[in-house]
Amino acid sequence: MQILLDTDVILDLFLDREPFAEAAAMLWQAHEQAYLTAYVSAITPVNLFYIARKFKGWDMAHQAVSELLAALPVCPVDHAVLQAGSASDFKDFEDAVQHASAAAGGIEAIVTRNIKDYQSASLPVYTPDEFLRQFPFSNEG
Repeated sequence: MQILLDTDVILDLFLDREPFAEAAAMLWQAHEQAYLTAYVSAITPVNLFYIARKFKGWDMAHQAVSELLAALPVCPVDHAVLQAGSASDFKDFEDAVQHASAAAGGIEAIVTRNIKDYQSASLPVYTPDEFLRQFPFSNEG
């Protein structure tokens, strides 16, 4: 399954934001173990750097972005994606762009803690906990 991890999930992981970091880490691990393919939109590394730098400093922010880009594929954000986001019924433009990026990239679902801002989504949207309950992963054969 191909999912887009919204910026909030990535921030939970890299900034170790409790109580959400554990679910984010489980999604990351599921990607690493090829149970799913997790993507981010092109705006997520920018947001990660900006916010991580404020809380953890430049070095940690740079390292986090490097790790993110080494591990996850990126759904592009281009003119058409920005137009689709702008033309959508989403109240939050960033979330509209995340959704448009995922849709353009053929992603099957979005995982976010910000469900309320995805009411206009055409893709299935899950919280990390909901996704992990619906699609459990196991190392057991």
